[in-house]
Amino acid sequence: MLTGLRPETLGIYSIFTPLRKVHKDVVSLPQLFKENGYKTVSIGKVYHHGRDDKNQWSTYIEKEPNTYVKPENVALLERLKAEGAKRIKGPAYENADVEDEAYKDGRVAQHAIETLKEVKDDNFIMFVGLSKPHLPFNVPKKYWDLYNQDDFEVPSRQKPEGAYRLALPKWGELKGYHGIPKEGDLDDALTRQLIHGYHASISYIDAQVGKVMKTLEELDLRKNTMIIFMSDHGYKIGEYASWCKQSNLEIDVRVPLIISREENYKKRKTGKTSNALIEHVDIFPTLVEYCGLNGPASDGKSFLSVLDRPRKKWDKAAYSVYARGPKIMGCTVTDGQYRYTEWRSTTDNSILGTELYQHKNSLLAYTNLSGDSAFAKAEQRMKKLLLQQFPSDKVFPQNDLPRR
Repeated sequence: MLTGLRPETLGIYSIFTPLRKVHKDVVSLPQLFKENGYKTVSIGKVYHHGRDDKNQWSTYIEKEPNTYVKPENVALLERLKAEGAKRIKGPAYENADVEDEAYKDGRVAQHAIETLKEVKDDNFIMFVGLSKPHLPFNVPKKYWDLYNQDDFEVPSRQKPEGAYRLALPKWGELKGYHGIPKEGDLDDALTRQLIHGYHASISYIDAQVGKVMKTLEELDLRKNTMIIFMSDHGYKIGEYASWCKQSNLEIDVRVPLIISREENYKKRKTGKTSNALIEHVDIFPTLVEYCGLNGPASDGKSFLSVLDRPRKKWDKAAYSVYARGPKIMGCTVTDGQYRYTEWRSTTDNSILGTELYQHKNSLLAYTNLSGDSAFAKAEQRMKKLLLQQFPSDKVFPQNDLPRR
């Protein structure tokens, strides 16, 4: 998102490769804006590798590690460290009776508020990197108290019938937390506890965003500031007997995108929605156009016109990739109703598996329709769309560095 370039353009498919280790000359979003006189601000988790592009930020507040405040969890971490554990992770959730700032996202919001007051008279671009509802679900108790755990339904553990063998991840991210079984499905009690934590985390983040938005109002900045709320990926909380992200499935690839761009917020219009298929790579050129800058070449395109006309005809498809190691690439496309995925060998471009799911009314689908004669026309159409972005002879550059 910060380069406007797709993974297959950069040749980076994992979170373990810092951008500047392999691309010295790519112009990033903060770099472009800083060169054009903007104050550039990074707070919290913006780049996964926090020090990527560090010199392109006028203000840089580094992301913090996960925080535990309950004495028993602090003691647990100290014990694990003393025992020489290789990767020290505490429990997957915590709900101490503390103020918002006791956990890191509360501090991120406070840093954003303080920085807004400092840059309010300047042209600025600010990235506020809130981590929740990412694991661990550590948030103040008052947000847990908003929900009754018994009200949460345990999602169906049914997996998509006929799915490619590597379509679903092994969700090792969750299994790495203390107290989470390393094998098998989670029982209903633990599932509900984690779902409770996920919802509490969303409410916690909602409150932090609200604080920042209120500050923008108080500083009279709403009328000439574009605000973009987005996520970098979707999430599973027990659906398909799986957890976390890391797949080409709709529930993991589709993300929220909410935008405020107002010239007169006293007469603001709210609640406008659009079915346009916007991609992460479109954000860079949109901000460039909005601010009247000359930007570098991008894999995306500005959707500023969609904000003016939400029903405007837009791209027929949106694309994504997710690799399973360096030898298998998952290429996927959606038209808003169907999602079609091809799993390809990166050595000889052979197709290892195909998936077609219908998503007219749900993020979930339980039957792979690829090869079903009743959906042959839909599959043919979706394959044609996929090949426009990923030709059958497509070469996927491999610039990922080994994980240390």
